[in-house]
Amino acid sequence: MFNASCHCGHITLKASYSPESITRCNCSICHRIGALWAYYPVADVAIDANAPLINYQWGKKRITFHSCSNCGSTTHYTMTRNDGSLRTAINSRMVDAKAIDAIPVKIFDGADSWQYL
Repeated sequence: MFNASCHCGHITLKASYSPESITRCNCSICHRIGALWAYYPVADVAIDANAPLINYQWGKKRITFHSCSNCGSTTHYTMTRNDGSLRTAINSRMVDAKAIDAIPVKIFDGADSWQYL
């Protein structure tokens, strides 16, 4: 299981398996959030929101970042990919630190080249 929750616990996300890797992106928003993203098909993530989500989009508006309205933690984002498929990215900073220690971190250059480094 890969379980995540915001700081106050009102937003929880659960996937039945851990990701093979997590991604650190240096784009303007990911840098500010300090996120480490674990990617899943939408159907593989259960989201329980006991507080309203704050949703934020920018640019092409294909990615929606979701944050807890109570504590402000950015828990995940949802995205429509180029091929039309939907993806959920769980912010692995919302997972117990020991649960991600052994997962390799990939670096994605979202600020310039839009490629993995």
